[in-house]
Amino acid sequence: MQNRVIWSCRAAVVAILAAAIFLGPTAKADDSGGSTYKAKCAACHGPDGKGETASGKAMKVMDLASDEVQKLSDADLSAAITNGKGKMPAYKTLTPEQVKGLVAYIRSFAKK
Repeated sequence: MQNRVIWSCRAAVVAILAAAIFLGPTAKADDSGGSTYKAKCAACHGPDGKGETASGKAMKVMDLASDEVQKLSDADLSAAITNGKGKMPAYKTLTPEQVKGLVAYIRSFAKK
């Protein structure tokens, strides 16, 4: 009986660890662009990327879903994020992974 309980506990621990390994990083990676966008970009570009916020209208920010933005290469978007563009500040403190996540998140606006 005691062996059965030990084996059940071990199986449960292995199942939990497997779930954490396979599901944990994926969920975090999928949200990294969205979290960074909300923290750094949404105040001006808005939650939908349209730029229809008070700050966005005042600075005439671009609609991130527009063909003009979506036609930009990933390198161009990354450069604009990292170095700034026009009135947009530079975000040099972002890691390359965060910038890549932001570019992917910006691309998702075209699909909405």
